Amino acid sequence: MKTAVLMIDLQNAYFEDPALASRRESVVEAANLLIRTATAAQVPVLLVRTEHQRDRSTWTLSMLDDDQGFIFEGSEQASFLPGLLTDGLESIVKTRDSAFFGTGLAERLRRDGVERLVLAGVATHNCVAQTAADAFAHNFRVVFAKDVIASTNEDYAGSMLQILSDEYRQPVLGRGAIAELLAGARER
Repeated sequence: MKTAVLMIDLQNAYFEDPALASRRESVVEAANLLIRTATAAQVPVLLVRTEHQRDRSTWTLSMLDDDQGFIFEGSEQASFLPGLLTDGLESIVKTRDSAFFGTGLAERLRRDGVERLVLAGVATHNCVAQTAADAFAHNFRVVFAKDVIASTNEDYAGSMLQILSDEYRQPVLGRGAIAELLAGARER
C-alpha cells in the first residue's frame, strides 16, 4: 500500500509551551529517525506547518475573538524546529488544525496514489487528531507514529488516540513497527 509520512507542526511556536519544550530534543531526534527511515524506503515525507497572515485574513475564530494572532508567516515562531531534517522535503502550509483543510492535500495524495498516512507531530489531541479524522473522511488509512507525536495535555492525547484507534481503526505503532510498515510500502 503506497504510504506517505506527514510531519505536523514541528515548529518553534508549539514548543514554547513548557509541556512540549522539555520534549523538543527527543521529538526532533525521533522525527529525524522517521524521516531517514521513510527516505531510505523511498516513502514521501511532507512537512505540514501552520502559518497565519498578520492582516487577520487567516485567523481562526478564537484568534479573532482574542484579537491575538499567532505563528505569522516568516516569523521565528513559524520556523521548523532547529535540527529537524527539512532539506529536500516538500512543505504544506495550513491555517487550521487539519492538514486537509484548504490545502489541496487530499488531491495531491490521490494523484500520487497514496492510500495510507503515517502521522507524526504536535499536538496529538488537536492538529494530529483533526488531520487523522479528516484522513478517515477522505478514505486514507492512518497509522500514528507513537514515538514522534506529542501533546501539551497527555490526558487529552491518550483519550484522543484511543478514540481514533478504536473508532477509525487507526493504530498507534512504535518505531520498529513503523520501520517494517515503511519497508513494506516500498515493495508495492
